[in-house]
Amino acid sequence: MYSGSSDGEGHETQQRKIPPASSMLWVRNLRRFIGSGTGLGSEALMELETKRILLDIFKEKQQKNAESGTIPSFYRKKPEEGSISHRVQRLAKYRFLKKQSEILLNADDLDAMWVCLRENCVIDDSTGAEKMNYEDFCHIASVCAEQIGPKCRRFFSPSNFMKFEKDESGRIAILPFYLYVMRTVSLTQARIDMSELDEDSDGFLQSHEMEAYIKGLIPNLAQLRDMPDGFIPMYCRIASRKFFFFCDPHRRGKACIKKVLLSNCLQELMELHQVLVHPSSCVALLFEEWVGTWKALLILLHFFGEVNQIIIIIIY
Repeated sequence: MYSGSSDGEGHETQQRKIPPASSMLWVRNLRRFIGSGTGLGSEALMELETKRILLDIFKEKQQKNAESGTIPSFYRKKPEEGSISHRVQRLAKYRFLKKQSEILLNADDLDAMWVCLRENCVIDDSTGAEKMNYEDFCHIASVCAEQIGPKCRRFFSPSNFMKFEKDESGRIAILPFYLYVMRTVSLTQARIDMSELDEDSDGFLQSHEMEAYIKGLIPNLAQLRDMPDGFIPMYCRIASRKFFFFCDPHRRGKACIKKVLLSNCLQELMELHQVLVHPSSCVALLFEEWVGTWKALLILLHFFGEVNQIIIIIIY
């Protein structure tokens, strides 16, 4: 009886049909759960997210390449005159230049620094030059910081001390250091003044902007402050042409501010601050010392088509 019953049960089991996997409810729920991504581990989710981000970047890059056309991707249109962006740009530029002017040493600060240098230096017995070692350098830095303020600290760095020639005792002369400070302050002030005249803030000066800068310097130049008012516009134009001749070799009609600051023309112009022992007239100074000889001046003016105008000014 036992064997018979077992044969019957095995026959019934064979008669049953196993349903397909797709019709099972738990299989469908599992596939739906995995497809949504919530059932994946952290690594799998990270891989899916990375693929999605890379795909979005690739599509965005393709779209930009299709829309760019002939305009390069680095092109940025300048803000229109009177727009909000243009006003914000001008305000930011004004505040930045004002902040740079505030941390700049003025004439009184330079005089106070020179007094501190002379009071705390050591006189060389062999040459008679006023020198200072690194300890004196640090002491003068603290004294200047008390009298002038923290804006002079950047000149008393170890790297600045190492820029100058030292003697056998490791001392440097105070005069070259002071001239270095004055040169740095002068160039920084010139950079600020030129940037204020740069209307479109692109780092370049056009001819009328350069003329305005030179015109603003004339009252502070000892050798040019007595120049006749009628000759000032012509002088500014001639001086501006000299700057553009050396600083604008490609004749683009604008000179880079950095090149102007590093040019010899600006150094020669700044030398007109010095008062001559026997000063001649301003026109003679213009022709003989800065612009050159009469012949060079007439060739320059002939090139720009202004010979008749300068001859009239000279005659009258």
